[in-house]
Amino acid sequence: MNATAALGGYLLCRARPDLKALSLFAGVALMACAASAFNQVLERDLDAIMERTNRRPIASGELGVRGGLSIAVGALATGALLLNLIGLLPLCLAIFTLCWYLLLYTPLKRRSPLALLVGAVCGALPPLIGWSAAGGALTDFRIVLLCGILYLWQVPHFWMLQKKHAEDYRRAGVPLFVPGSFRGPAPFLVLWLVAMIAATLMLPVFGLIAGQHAPLWCLAFCLPLLLYPFERWEGAAFAGVNIFPALLTLALYGSP
Repeated sequence: MNATAALGGYLLCRARPDLKALSLFAGVALMACAASAFNQVLERDLDAIMERTNRRPIASGELGVRGGLSIAVGALATGALLLNLIGLLPLCLAIFTLCWYLLLYTPLKRRSPLALLVGAVCGALPPLIGWSAAGGALTDFRIVLLCGILYLWQVPHFWMLQKKHAEDYRRAGVPLFVPGSFRGPAPFLVLWLVAMIAATLMLPVFGLIAGQHAPLWCLAFCLPLLLYPFERWEGAAFAGVNIFPALLTLALYGSP
């Protein structure tokens, strides 16, 4: 998802993929793999407790900590090399995102449910990496809007994941973003989804998605979010939220 979002930022600036875009996608994907491997080393105790994660290689004992670190360092070095071939700024942004994830969000989520809002920054920055790789200015309103939408996306994505695996998180002692019962749609999340839909509808207004199919793209983005308040459709809403970055990238690619 991070590599797809980075590609979306690249396409927003340059409109068509090329070999540079391929290096960008691979580099960001490898950096995300490195972050995941480091995370599994740092959180092996929590992973072993939760049913959702206890089959991960380090948590299950199939891979030692040294092996996990070797994979993490290898992915980090390869990803950094690919991004450095594109430019120093994309590399620096990718390293900053990785450090934010591992040094700030990962330890904070053991202590505070507000870690969700901090961690959402990690999902918002990949489009900026792609945009900078294409030579775009970091202050351009188009990339600011795109990053803002993906920041908003992170919260319902992780909130729904937390709801689905609430007992796992409680057993591991991870503080839930919304304590107590998850029955019914949370007013907080409904308001957040409304904000996300409103931001998404700004894409054609500001020309980020153009052409006769722009309304259809907006419908594809927003329909799963509108299903969330209906409990029987929560599964479809969760699936729709999960594929949101991919849909967004396709829309940017398909716009003239």
